[in-house]
Amino acid sequence: MRILVIEDELNLNTAIVSGLQARGFAVDSAHDGEEGETLARMNEYDAILLDVLMPKRDGLTVCRNLRKIEILTPIIFLTAKDSLEDRVTGLYEGADDYIIKPFSFEELIARVHTVLRRPRTIISDIQELEALRLDSRAHTVKLNGKPLKVTLREFALLEYLLRNRGIVLTREDIQEHVWDHTFESWSNVVDVHLKNLRKKLPKHYAEKIESIRGKGYRITV
Repeated sequence: MRILVIEDELNLNTAIVSGLQARGFAVDSAHDGEEGETLARMNEYDAILLDVLMPKRDGLTVCRNLRKIEILTPIIFLTAKDSLEDRVTGLYEGADDYIIKPFSFEELIARVHTVLRRPRTIISDIQELEALRLDSRAHTVKLNGKPLKVTLREFALLEYLLRNRGIVLTREDIQEHVWDHTFESWSNVVDVHLKNLRKKLPKHYAEKIESIRGKGYRITV
């Protein structure tokens, strides 16, 4: 396994690199965000250990830039910033994990092995269909840049359809992902909510939510 360590504190960088090498990892290191991002773009790594506060380019920016070009390498942030807001921000930027300084090396190793077991996928917060834009993080739907008012359930329906565009989704699929187990599965709740969602969309977009007889629904691309 090959790991990239991006950490500007020289002693900590050296200690992490030495510890990982002693565990059998191949390790590259960088001491600022700009150099680290360059290495991450040039080489294939199994994991990246990324400091947040660094010279030249901060870790959040590095993580954001890598995710934008769909580099799926698991990223663990190393930082002394331990507020809930900081942790949430890091995870939203695409980090897989977050470890607070000071930390034990055994904990770091455990977290590295954990992220290495995960499948490498990126699920974007933004789903777009022509001029329609759904932002999961901000929980907004906009059409031509203007807010479109939908209910929480309509938002969830639209998000699920957009994330699975082109795929026929059965009513059972939709029920399982959008409703909890307490709702009445025999009811026409899916059809009613999709009908209401269509009414709020311009005709061009409403027609993209297709009813497939005997099967379910599909949003066309």
